[in-house]
Amino acid sequence: MHAARDNEEQSLRSDAAPFPGNIFLVGMMGAGKTSVGKLLAKRLGKTFHDSDHAIEARTGVKIPVIFELEGEAGFRLREAAVIEELTALQEIVLATGGGAVLTPSNRDLLKARGTVVYLRASVNELWNRTRHDRNRPLLQTVDPYARLCELHAQRDPLYREVADVTVETGTQSLKTLVAKLEQRLERQGDPPAVPPPGGA
Repeated sequence: MHAARDNEEQSLRSDAAPFPGNIFLVGMMGAGKTSVGKLLAKRLGKTFHDSDHAIEARTGVKIPVIFELEGEAGFRLREAAVIEELTALQEIVLATGGGAVLTPSNRDLLKARGTVVYLRASVNELWNRTRHDRNRPLLQTVDPYARLCELHAQRDPLYREVADVTVETGTQSLKTLVAKLEQRLERQGDPPAVPPPGGA
């Protein structure tokens, strides 16, 4: 049974084995949480949600407008309410906003209600993906690259703290990344190996 599953893993099959429970994606802006989350949810037969999109749908405005009107503190309050609601759902893949881990209650809920995946990318990779995106209010500064470095330094330890699985995104294709993530999740769900009698 296990041998058959291992063979399936090696072939990077399209009919992914089910992974029970919720999967929560964390990581910096530009790490690919939404793209990865949508494909992963499709392959695992789960429902995809994006906390930033949920906030925009409920307020009727884009996130930069919320930042302008309510500041980051106001946005974080809205974000915490949405994450509390979404993480209570079953069999979902949730892409969280880059700063969601800044709120302690969010970290607690993510750790308690599902498997947390940190999509990690270098600052240079993140910069290449976000430098022309005007929908990133925290990067609308005189020196956005320096700001991105600052945010990465602040948040990386929090992503690591909350994550069950960390995957380097690199320059691989979306399909390759998701296939790799599926394999990591399956290994995460396997029972721990029992040491043989008498130790090693």
